[in-house]
Amino acid sequence: MTETIVSLYDLAITDDQQAMTLALQQAELGMFTTTPNPRVGCVLVKQGRIIGAGYTQPPGGNHAEIQAMQDAHARGHDPRGATAYVTLEPCSHFGRTPPCCDALIKAGVAKVVTAMTDPNPLVAGQGLQKLQAAGIDVIAGILQEPAHEMNIGFFKRMQHGLPWVRLKSAASLDGKTALHNGQSQWITGPAARDDGHWWRARACAVLTGIGTVKDDDPQLNVRAVDTVRQPRRIVVDSQLRILPTAKILAGGGTWVFTASQDDNKIAALQERGADVIVLPNVDNKVDLPAVIAELGRRQLNEVHIEAGSKLSGALIRAGCVDELLLYLAPNLLGDGRGMFDLPALTDLSGKYQLRLREVKQIGEDLRILARFH
Repeated sequence: MTETIVSLYDLAITDDQQAMTLALQQAELGMFTTTPNPRVGCVLVKQGRIIGAGYTQPPGGNHAEIQAMQDAHARGHDPRGATAYVTLEPCSHFGRTPPCCDALIKAGVAKVVTAMTDPNPLVAGQGLQKLQAAGIDVIAGILQEPAHEMNIGFFKRMQHGLPWVRLKSAASLDGKTALHNGQSQWITGPAARDDGHWWRARACAVLTGIGTVKDDDPQLNVRAVDTVRQPRRIVVDSQLRILPTAKILAGGGTWVFTASQDDNKIAALQERGADVIVLPNVDNKVDLPAVIAELGRRQLNEVHIEAGSKLSGALIRAGCVDELLLYLAPNLLGDGRGMFDLPALTDLSGKYQLRLREVKQIGEDLRILARFH
């Protein structure tokens, strides 16, 4: 029996949660492309039907509300009197584009329902106030939790000036990421590896250490999923041991964080199109908290880390990691390389406590999302 596919525009909309769910599905369509802006979706509902839908375009393009109104007009509908369901408070300031709340007011919508207010200090409730002042009915807080998850990095950067840092590792059930000789391809299966590329694609940048670059010479780009935007590639390399021929430098635009002041090495990397940032700490290693702060200053919302146990452990010890993305394969490797280089504890009270966010089977492997706070 053939399953009937119902068009978005043929659905009967019966409540706010249903409409906001559809708006969130629109927002997901911009998962890989909106950075540094948030991922936002919008649907316009009139007389129980969706008359327009849209999501935020790449920077400089239309926001979700404008896309939805243009979609409505293209379909022969007038947004006047409609309800706009938006996954984030409509903006009230001039950025690369004019304020969306002004466009909604001009279009004559009767009501705006949003999942949550915008933490951007330039908005922060002012968009909703402007809509209310224009006589538009406003409701906020519908499906707030999934809307927050959609833009967890944007919210953290707006509130704390820092990106959301997700550290990925793939290991056997006994916690080994490679044999002692470095062999690691492949511990997990193809489905898990493809899934890892999806997480790369949603990030603003992929960060690794010089150890991984020397051992594996990775490209660290997205290949297993379709995306028009590749995340920025970042290398932490205290002494600038990276070779100008490294694959991660191909195409230019790679950021290299170092403690070295070697002008010749810096110049060689710059000739390859790399941006070299010198951030030493007192031990003449890269100041990791300063790196994360700099990434926030450079408007990165989500940073995806794929590094060896040494750098991974150092980032955890420095309090730089928000979330672990772990893939566990149903095999045992015995004595080998571990996931994180962390100091031995003498008391269990010193353990790093995490909160499980999700546990899901991906192919033959297990994917775990766990948060430090």
